[in-house]
Amino acid sequence: LLESLGEYAAARSLYERALAIRETVYDADHPNVAQSLNNLAALLYELGDYAAARPLLERALAIRETVYGANHPIVATSLNNLAGLLESLGEYAAARPLYERALAIDEKVYGANHPIVATSLNGLAVFHAYQTNFAEAQRLMQRALAIREQSLPANHPDIQSSRRSLAAIVAKLRGE
Repeated sequence: LLESLGEYAAARSLYERALAIRETVYDADHPNVAQSLNNLAALLYELGDYAAARPLLERALAIRETVYGANHPIVATSLNNLAGLLESLGEYAAARPLYERALAIDEKVYGANHPIVATSLNGLAVFHAYQTNFAEAQRLMQRALAIREQSLPANHPDIQSSRRSLAAIVAKLRGE
């Protein structure tokens, strides 16, 4: 609540306190510790403190891989979180395989045509668009849009978002 109200210092203090409590109550590699690490990292990311967020996301990913195994959906979420941070840091070569691994996990767990797969495709498409690899971005976004159109209600905001993103990518391909 405090974070959504823009009271970031107070929110950070509570996230840090929650993490400290969970680290005391649970083992250091407990999933609840990973969740607290992820929560604090998300706030730090929002504040632009990428350097402080990175080790938290890396630790959360390591915990989740240990607890759930390398191919669990929550690991895919952690991979996407860390990839987004690395992308923000300009570490594109490090971010790309994390995005791709997350997509592979989601496809394996949910099947090729699930809305969660569309979300992973969308993220990877945007990544490619930022890298000016518009042809690959278009291919991925078209697939994301097709999944969303097939699996979501016609007026769903994710469909509209994919359509807008695809139009912007196509415009870039045309040199507009």
